[in-house]
Amino acid sequence: MKLPVLNIKGKSTGREVSLDKSIFGLEVHEHAIYLAIKHFRANNRQGTSKAKERGEITGSTRKIKKQKGTGTARAGSIKNPLFKGGGRIFGPKPRSYETKLNKKVKNLAQFSALSGKAKEKSIVVVEDFDFNEPKTKNYTNFLLNLGLSEEKTMLVLSDRKENISLSSRNLPKTNVVVTNELNTYDILNSSKLIFVESALKNIKK
Repeated sequence: MKLPVLNIKGKSTGREVSLDKSIFGLEVHEHAIYLAIKHFRANNRQGTSKAKERGEITGSTRKIKKQKGTGTARAGSIKNPLFKGGGRIFGPKPRSYETKLNKKVKNLAQFSALSGKAKEKSIVVVEDFDFNEPKTKNYTNFLLNLGLSEEKTMLVLSDRKENISLSSRNLPKTNVVVTNELNTYDILNSSKLIFVESALKNIKK
């Protein structure tokens, strides 16, 4: 598949780039994508939820009533989980939700997601550029020129450009990443992918 290379004003430069079939021409492997997104979201969980058990509740440990003859359940102390203000039974504890994913499966998921975007014609290629200063207006005009101001976009750069990152930071539906930061979740979470020309050459690495 060939795509035209645009400049930052949305005009054609007269050049075309070919998308690598080994990345953008695969059959979409839905199970690999499912595993990659599950892995990404699990690894982003903080795992800091905590509830107090009966041993951590402040209160007396005096037995509040006799063991037998009351007609109700036995109770050891006011910290019994059955009472209001008592400890929680099997409450959440701080833990890690991190999972492992084989590198080949992760790559397959990313390439499947990129192939899906290519089939949907949701990829735009622009020539390499940078802004002279960090201004939100610069990035807004860039999206307007490409006709993507209403879309949820992700710009993929070959290397970090601080002015571009800072210019896009205040816009809610934009994301700017470097090729080695690409992940399946962000690819699928964007309606349009914008690649700079040099990023397409680096992506296979």
